[in-house]
Amino acid sequence: MTNLISIEGRRRLQEEYDFLWEKERPKVVREVSDAAAEGDRSENASYIYGRKRLREIDSRLKYLGNRLKALKIALPPANPTTVSFGCWVTYEDEDGKEYCYQLVGPDEFDVSIGRISIDSPVGIALLGKKVDDEVLLKRPAGNLSVVIVSISATKPCQ
Repeated sequence: MTNLISIEGRRRLQEEYDFLWEKERPKVVREVSDAAAEGDRSENASYIYGRKRLREIDSRLKYLGNRLKALKIALPPANPTTVSFGCWVTYEDEDGKEYCYQLVGPDEFDVSIGRISIDSPVGIALLGKKVDDEVLLKRPAGNLSVVIVSISATKPCQ
């Protein structure tokens, strides 16, 4: 797994960590404590659910803490000539349909807003390519041959 992340992606992970540690975990600890004070814990759904939720929070905090230590902030090049981390790349398929994605780290990908991981099969295939390069994208739905139309440091598409 690549340890690169954008400034914005790092900020979002830190905000999630801070929220869980400062707000959510103390709230759940109080709820578990209150439920435990009610007596028999073996049939106390609030207590059982609260303990489960606390384990989930602690697991996520551990994961986020380790990732935040390992991650390195990477900035996209100002005038990219090849596809690299942080770049926006637009490519066209055989039918002339254009697709536009930003290559980001695995901790911040979200295909619904146009961000794909540089560790994904598509991301790996695009890395290092230039405008007018033909690229074969291997997908579960079948291979797709595309041509890179543009590479940009800022979002060129809607």
